[in-house]
Amino acid sequence: MAPNYFDSDLIDFRHLLLSSYTKMGLSENELVTIFMIDHLTKNGNAFITADLLALKMNLKTKELDSILAALLKKDLISYESTPTGLRTSLEPLRAKLYNQLQAGMEKDKVNLLSAEREGILTRLNTYFEKRLNRTLSPLEMDVIGNWLDDAYEEEEIRNALEDAIAKRRKSFKSIDKILRAGRTRNDIDKEGYSSVNDRWSKDIEHTIEIAKTKWIDDEA
Repeated sequence: MAPNYFDSDLIDFRHLLLSSYTKMGLSENELVTIFMIDHLTKNGNAFITADLLALKMNLKTKELDSILAALLKKDLISYESTPTGLRTSLEPLRAKLYNQLQAGMEKDKVNLLSAEREGILTRLNTYFEKRLNRTLSPLEMDVIGNWLDDAYEEEEIRNALEDAIAKRRKSFKSIDKILRAGRTRNDIDKEGYSSVNDRWSKDIEHTIEIAKTKWIDDEA
């Protein structure tokens, strides 16, 4: 079961439920019934029945029986056995709300990272085209994207390009080797060894040849 973060001050259970109940397929009567169950349990009532709810609400016992049955079927409430008898629990609902919130946060994070990556990639493509004074091919743009996926920082990639230009070695293979050499040095300085190897495979060169991509300058 998901951790019960809804008891903390960080996440308000009722506010979260109000924001999500329509997505969960709950009616307004079901929503109010859940709120009343929450209120009653917090005030020391362990086992919540339709009769008890009817004393506090305008709905009839028969209606409340149907609502409790529906909530049970939707796995939003449960009845747990305790040494003193049955207890009505909203933990299944709390767990679902938490999971939905967590999934939403993860989705937002992925979208944010994706948008950030696209922004960095656009800046790098523009920078490369300006410094190389030509338009990049789609394959070259993919290579820059692969560098980002390999966790090279934007500044590292820019610096590798400038290093390659200074050495009059402006091929992407040269830039790739400069990046990997820099990471190898950093790894050795920090860990005493490096697992980085030359991953510029012949498959890339073969693809370039097939695509008839014009590669500028020399090979390192």
